[in-house]
Amino acid sequence: MRIGFDPGKDASNRAKHGLSLARAADMDLHAAAVLADDRQDYGEPRWRAYGILDGRLHMLAFTFRDGTLRARANARECKRYG
Repeated sequence: MRIGFDPGKDASNRAKHGLSLARAADMDLHAAAVLADDRQDYGEPRWRAYGILDGRLHMLAFTFRDGTLRARANARECKRYG
């Protein structure tokens, strides 16, 4: 699966959390808890996946565009649901 993300958001996530959004490729979405993210109208369907990376719970916010999983990061979600 192709993974896409904003390079600026990736740099920010690496600086804050030491984790690249490219690691979305390592999350097993079949084993993760995946929920629709319908908290607001984003103009496209979005999901939140809660799964394990490197022995820790991580949250992956994502959507699909043109066959690519577009990853976003949000540490608040892991704190809230972890």
